[in-house]
Amino acid sequence: MKKILIQTLIISLFFISFNAKAEIKPIIEGNVDAKVKLIVFESLTCSHCADFHKNVYPSLKKDFIDNGLISIEFRNFPLDIAAFNAAKIAHCRNDGKSEILHYLYKNQSSWVRGNTIEDLSKNLSKFVKESMTFYNLNLDECLANKKVEDHILEDRIDGAKNYKIEATPTLIINGEKFENTKNYKKLKKYIEKLI
Repeated sequence: MKKILIQTLIISLFFISFNAKAEIKPIIEGNVDAKVKLIVFESLTCSHCADFHKNVYPSLKKDFIDNGLISIEFRNFPLDIAAFNAAKIAHCRNDGKSEILHYLYKNQSSWVRGNTIEDLSKNLSKFVKESMTFYNLNLDECLANKKVEDHILEDRIDGAKNYKIEATPTLIINGEKFENTKNYKKLKKYIEKLI
């Protein structure tokens, strides 16, 4: 009887932890069944990541994502506490959509200001409260969500452990690192060879 009870408890804990992890939807765009899968590890306070979203992502979207030829998953690799909090905001709705993430990158210069991490965090809070009212987010709830927090930390651990991520943005294409995220022409040629 005791053995059955322990086995039941272990199975229950497995399903609870599995379901808790599965509750947070990753931010993915494109055809999830596509032959070519991109993962981008990024930090919301990283200016190179914002450049990727402004200068590379639109062409990637037009040429490949909107045509269903690839999928892209935006993974978290926060480099500081302000980026960590911004990632919580990007995942706050847990709808798997990238709208808030893109908005934070598009307006990065409006909130990534100051000499300290405290300044950045204050500016982020102010930006969300004043400039993101149309998203109807509860900032305190977003920042206190432990499941989202765990999801972000799991992304970062996975990036460091499995992909040896050291800088952001880092692109992984079908499991392999693509080194030059700024050069769209090279990226396009690389993807075209895989399709």
